[in-house]
Amino acid sequence: MSHPSGSAPQLDPQIPYFSEASVRRVLRYEDLIPAMERALTDYSTGKVLQPVRNILPVEQYHGFLGIMPAVYGDIMGAKLVTLFPGNANTGLPTHQGIIVLMHATNGKPIAVLDGRLITEMRTAAVTAAATKLLAHPDAHVLAILGSGVQARAHARALSLVRHFDDIRVWSRTPSHAQALAAELTATATSAEDAVRGADVVVTVTNISQPVLHGAWLKPGALVNAVGAVGPANRELDDDAMRGSVVVDSRAAALVESGDILLSGATIYAELGEVLAGNKPKPSSGNTVFKSLGLGVEDLATAQLVIELIGS
Repeated sequence: MSHPSGSAPQLDPQIPYFSEASVRRVLRYEDLIPAMERALTDYSTGKVLQPVRNILPVEQYHGFLGIMPAVYGDIMGAKLVTLFPGNANTGLPTHQGIIVLMHATNGKPIAVLDGRLITEMRTAAVTAAATKLLAHPDAHVLAILGSGVQARAHARALSLVRHFDDIRVWSRTPSHAQALAAELTATATSAEDAVRGADVVVTVTNISQPVLHGAWLKPGALVNAVGAVGPANRELDDDAMRGSVVVDSRAAALVESGDILLSGATIYAELGEVLAGNKPKPSSGNTVFKSLGLGVEDLATAQLVIELIGS
């Protein structure tokens, strides 16, 4: 069949796809942490259009599909992310996804990127940004509750913003804690012993009940609460939530954070507000940074990856 114009139809070039290997070759925390600082500042100063993510349960397969759209400057797009906890027993990642990046000016697709490593690294980079801003300048003792992908990523990212000469690790599975401790030249111990005396605590578990008790925290500690997402899930008990609570997004925290909703904690500020200088840093007591993950973080990371590949 001939084309009406008499010539063959002109097909658009294929939209490029960047695999996890492509992302890994170029993405570094040294570039990513400042990119997350900018994205969070822009989010909290009204420069980002983004709803709270929509989570669709896939009950018959015991998983979830999350949809995270955003418009950020001249780019827009969405991450489709899946969580299948049972994958931990099969060798597949528990978190997988793709990110679609488009021009905000005309809607034209730019690229599709694998989202697994981007999710891993941008989550840790956001925590590093919070730690850089909120932790005591002399912080040197780090406690990590959890021993999976995020535990490793956080150890790497946080080492760029503070010098930790004492790292303690806890996991529900002692052999996993011991393996991670060996990698990090750290100590595998109980949750309580890990936290007592720690300047910075990171919770990156998939547990839905508190694993961190406020009674264990030293005065002035920073807690980065990362693992629990959902209104019924929490990692911190009520005592641990009595400090100044900083969040990545108020809107998301009031829907998705069981740590906040179940404890009745008051949100002091968004991290972007403090980064922008619109709210002062908490000046006394413990600080909790509750991270849930934002679509703008994924878009900013995807854009950074494309810029680095093209440079």
